[in-house]
Amino acid sequence: MKDSIEASNKHGYPRYQSFQPEYNLYARQGFEKEQEAICLENHIGVITYYSLASGFLTGKYRSEADLHKSARGEGIRKYLDERGYKILSALDEVATQYKSTPAAVSLAWLLARPSATAPIASATSITQLNDLVKATELQLSNETIGILDKASAWE
Repeated sequence: MKDSIEASNKHGYPRYQSFQPEYNLYARQGFEKEQEAICLENHIGVITYYSLASGFLTGKYRSEADLHKSARGEGIRKYLDERGYKILSALDEVATQYKSTPAAVSLAWLLARPSATAPIASATSITQLNDLVKATELQLSNETIGILDKASAWE
């Protein structure tokens, strides 16, 4: 990405205006380590995908017994580790504090990131859609963001 931006600047070529990485409370390392600074420095919009980690960050999947809850449940298995459980615990804590849901808090965390322009998240019901909309109304405090950052830290 950096080489492409440099070539665009040097030769007057069209340049990247947006970037679409996998990015969420669980999948942070790739974007934050390698691309986030480039996006911020070059004012590139970031539109995240898998913003709810295929539903894991909604709190729907908390054990292997929950994997049968959807056709894509088996793909959630990779999140059921010590770090994943720490993230769910922090989401529960913050959701309770804000009288909200883990899904809304997860998206609100993304919306609070200076590098994130908009998260992509899907809903299969009106209830889920209402949950996603609530994320835009949550204003997480720095302390709350710190709780989520600590639980989801990758280093």
